[in-house]
Amino acid sequence: MKTPLTLADVQKFENMEFLARQLVEGFITGLHQSPYHGFSVEFSEHRLYNSGESTRHIDWKVYARTDKLFVKRYEEETNLRCHMLLDVSPSMYYPTDNNGKLTFSALCAAALATLLRKQRDAIGLVTFSDKIELQTPVRSTASHLHTLLLLLQKQLEQKPTAKDTNVAEVIHLIAQQIPKRSLVIIFSDMLSRHNDSDAIFAALQHLKHQNHEVLLFHVMDRKTEEEFDFAERPYVFVDVETGQELKLQPSEVRDNYRLAVEQYKRELELKCGQYKIDFVPVDISEPFDKVLYAYLVKRAKVR
Repeated sequence: MKTPLTLADVQKFENMEFLARQLVEGFITGLHQSPYHGFSVEFSEHRLYNSGESTRHIDWKVYARTDKLFVKRYEEETNLRCHMLLDVSPSMYYPTDNNGKLTFSALCAAALATLLRKQRDAIGLVTFSDKIELQTPVRSTASHLHTLLLLLQKQLEQKPTAKDTNVAEVIHLIAQQIPKRSLVIIFSDMLSRHNDSDAIFAALQHLKHQNHEVLLFHVMDRKTEEEFDFAERPYVFVDVETGQELKLQPSEVRDNYRLAVEQYKRELELKCGQYKIDFVPVDISEPFDKVLYAYLVKRAKVR
């Protein structure tokens, strides 16, 4: 059994294409070894046989292994357009010792792009902070995937600049630009100096109004950003986006801080539920597989 990839592996190898492939191969192997074997077969290149349809495309080899009827899935059945939005604002470079949230998100985006390409689906990448930083076409070729993975690798090599996060404006722009029903995957901590949750909710609603399927990965370092788990001693906390400094001991603000973060997260999850947006809280200390599983569940819904 393969050892799970960690954030340290990403920094050590500095090869996004290799790491994404390793992550995907390990994930698929795990699916085939799981009790949900039928689902893993359907994910890769088959779909369940529907009673009454022609039996000519049934894969009898799969039937012999699983005792279930699966039909070979062809290209016209698998074409999906996916736009991946990656938040690259300064707060995503936290924790700064390993650029944790950005590193986690970039590798997940690379793995999802690899999975999409395996399904012959089309992928586009958008990076954003206070505005759209980079936007690629939506294509399904192997060369396009290679380009996306290089761009993600390059992003990890860049240093954060003093920019705000404007999730709402970017989502509105993307909603206006996408002409066809698509899957939109967002990686963001949803933190902004504007602190305008209503604007963010309106932007998410705009995506759904345009009939897009949306999967939001809320990426956080749970231990410090949600639980405020710091040793009890004086600290100088520095806002990575503004540079503002605050001197205090964790116990002075911990309870109020936790309450505010929990309230915002609960409100975000509630709104996503109302708009039928898949909201997935992600802790960067967790295995990457959680993101890949969530994608498979969402992809099944899109079908």
